[in-house]
Amino acid sequence: MTFGGGTKLIVDSGVVRPTLTVLPPSPEELQQGSATLVCLASGGSPSQWRLSWKVGGSSTTSASHSLEVLGSDGRFSWSSTLNLPADQWKKVDSVTCEASLSGQSSVTQTLDPHSCSV
Repeated sequence: MTFGGGTKLIVDSGVVRPTLTVLPPSPEELQQGSATLVCLASGGSPSQWRLSWKVGGSSTTSASHSLEVLGSDGRFSWSSTLNLPADQWKKVDSVTCEASLSGQSSVTQTLDPHSCSV
């Protein structure tokens, strides 16, 4: 749509699902009794995608979240950090990071603690 003076309005209602990557805790950290997991969400649009965690299938709210960062491609990136005691990390079957946006199907990435080298 073009208005007087050549001003152009571009309406982009497209939703782009972010790509999720879950980073496991380091062996050194586990030896110290804690486990920090990081979920990286990149390339999503709009910025209203929200990250959440499930530990062993149960939702948890003990995570911290970064502010979204707008990339040069017009898409957003975020991260979320989850801290667990090392013994809990070793006992659970799975840890899942989920990106959700109202009206859209969720994006999930699951990490199996038993498949991560210690």
